[in-house]
Order: sequence, then C-alpha cells, then structure tokens
Amino acid sequence: MPADKNTPVIEFRDVTKVYGQGEAEVHALDGVSLSITTGEFVAIMGPSGSGKSTAMNMVGCLDSPTSGDYLFNGVHVAALDQDQRALLRRNYLGFVFQGFNLLPRTSALDNVELPLIYKGLVGAERRAQALDALGKVGLKGREHHDPSELSGGQQQRVAIARALVGTPQVIVADEPTGNLDTKMSKEIMEVLRDLNKDDGITIVMVTHEEDMAGFADRIIWMVDGRVERTGTPAEILGTRGHRQ
Repeated sequence: MPADKNTPVIEFRDVTKVYGQGEAEVHALDGVSLSITTGEFVAIMGPSGSGKSTAMNMVGCLDSPTSGDYLFNGVHVAALDQDQRALLRRNYLGFVFQGFNLLPRTSALDNVELPLIYKGLVGAERRAQALDALGKVGLKGREHHDPSELSGGQQQRVAIARALVGTPQVIVADEPTGNLDTKMSKEIMEVLRDLNKDDGITIVMVTHEEDMAGFADRIIWMVDGRVERTGTPAEILGTRGHRQ
C-alpha cells in the first residue's frame, strides 16, 4: 500500500455512521468529507456527541461506515477483508489511548516489544527496535521498570513507544493527555510533535483540550456528526490556539 505524496493518506467521502433503528436511530456521522495528507498533525475537536470519537474509530479501522467511502492511501478500506484490515492496522497504524493500556507487572521494554511479537520479529531484532523506540520518547534507562514504577507521563511515553515501534505511517491518539496534569500533558504533546516533525509520522488526535490542540497543524471541528469548520489552531480557537 505505497503512499503517493499527491494522495491524502486519509480521506472520507460523504461518510455516515448510523446506530440503532427507528426512533432509537442516531446519526453519529452525517455526511462527513475530509482529507488528511501525509505528515500532517491534525486535531479533531468538538462538543460531546459531535462524532469525533466515531470519526477516530473509523480512521483506525475499528468501525465501518454505514455509507460513504473511507480511503487509506487511496485504497477503499471497505474493499478489504477482515484479515487485510488487521494487516493495515498492524503495519500502518499506531494507537495511543487515554488510559495507557499497558500490561501490569511487565517491563516497559516488554510492553513495547509486544506489537513486534505479532509481526514475527525474533528476540534480538525485536529488543533493538523496542529500545530505539523508548529512546525516542525519552525513556532510556527506564526500560526495565514496570508501569507501577513509572509516572503517568512516563507510562504514556511507553504507550507512544509501543505505537511507534512498528514504524506506522499514522499514529491515532485518542485523548492522549486526558489522564495527565498540565506539565505532563505538554511533555507528551512535545513528544508527539517531535515524532511528527522529525520522523514525518502523520498524527490524528482527538482532544477536548484547547491547549493541546494548539500543537497541531490543523483542527477539524465537528458538531452534530458534521465537519463544521477546519483551519489552523489560531483560526479555530483564536488566541487560545497559539502555537506552542
């Protein structure tokens, strides 16, 4: 699935997502069209119930449209079978969640190695790549600490390293600073920004925190399942979205 620099890495074409039937029917997404190019850092924002989390699940191939098209590197995701979608997630996408989702009583290094086990990498190569990923997020020297021995910010760095270790084209981040204080939140955003700028990784982040959205290149603002507007943080948030 080669990336063409002229093709958006992510594209929605009139995407809808409907849950329930009859009077219980809910249009989580209502004709969403958007595109995200390779190397962008995009924040998806909006009030509760706006559809931003549904859009995020769609980007991560964790959900499918009711109608419309989702293209990844120009490929129609709906045309892929279950195994092909699993390979897309494994080889092209990395995930970072609000709750860290680390294995307890398991070292940072072993947590980061886990995705590489599924890729079939042997021990020495797997360990070298995991150590490199931990170094990139500033955790050199913390490789053998388990989550209980790490701060919240350090645990999220481990989670980012785990997302990074498979060399994804896109990192999907769902409220990555939601469980952190302001200082740690900014540190995590700086890590994501550096991965975006230095390694060229496309980042798609859902957040409700305006200060954190200020790290993005562009904000997609959603309301009632639709894209209401899109623009730079300064354009969408005014002075609150100043560049960090």
